[in-house]
Amino acid sequence: MSKKEKNNIKVDVNELNLWYGENHALHGITVPLYENKITALIGPSGCGKSTFLRCLNRMNDLISIVKIDGSVVIDMKNVYDKDVDEVSVRKRVGMVFQQPNPFPKSIYDNVSYAPLKHGHVKKGKACDELVEKSLRDAGLWEEVKDKLNDPGTSLSGGQQQRLCIARTIAVKPEVILMDEPTSALDPISTEKIEALMLELKKKYTIITVTHNMQQAARVADYTAFFHLGKLIEYDETETIFVNPKQKKTEDYITGRFG
Repeated sequence: MSKKEKNNIKVDVNELNLWYGENHALHGITVPLYENKITALIGPSGCGKSTFLRCLNRMNDLISIVKIDGSVVIDMKNVYDKDVDEVSVRKRVGMVFQQPNPFPKSIYDNVSYAPLKHGHVKKGKACDELVEKSLRDAGLWEEVKDKLNDPGTSLSGGQQQRLCIARTIAVKPEVILMDEPTSALDPISTEKIEALMLELKKKYTIITVTHNMQQAARVADYTAFFHLGKLIEYDETETIFVNPKQKKTEDYITGRFG
């Protein structure tokens, strides 16, 4: 890892532990996540990938039995400090889920809802421009520009997922989390989302969970391999796939387990 990249850490995770009640689900995770890079989290089901992802924007706070210690530092500030509001964290760290989940509103309202609610824009030209820009950045504008008043749920699955991405970037986050964003999509829609991710990393830091090894190899700059709640190996993606240092990583990559 170059010196420049060492100085470009966007999210610095140190000794992160998480418990669901008595179950110790994440064990001392320490990992630097780099600015304007895509990091893929891989590993078998139930190994802690999505739990780790949700730690980065405090989504696990919504689960009453969860206990967390360690730190998630974004721009020199631990998001778990007592004086940090979790809602403000989620504005800076947006999330796209596995299943597309547009609001039961128009395409326009899906994108404009949060910026209007948080006072980022007012109704009118500024809001119209923000909606258009967000939809353009999500690669969806040309497909929906003539039907902005149609329900978001009327779109295809792949379009719905891009609408959810547009909704996420409309509040101008710094980091985008994606939890298996293409697992419910067909190959053509998957290809569009992957191309979009490569475009979005110019402006955002992206951390994505994927079970698709080929997808990680195609889009990720860095890959983190999780197993049983532990971070087994983290490196540049090419190194992880071509020359992993840990036998367990090699066994997973080559399909011996998982």
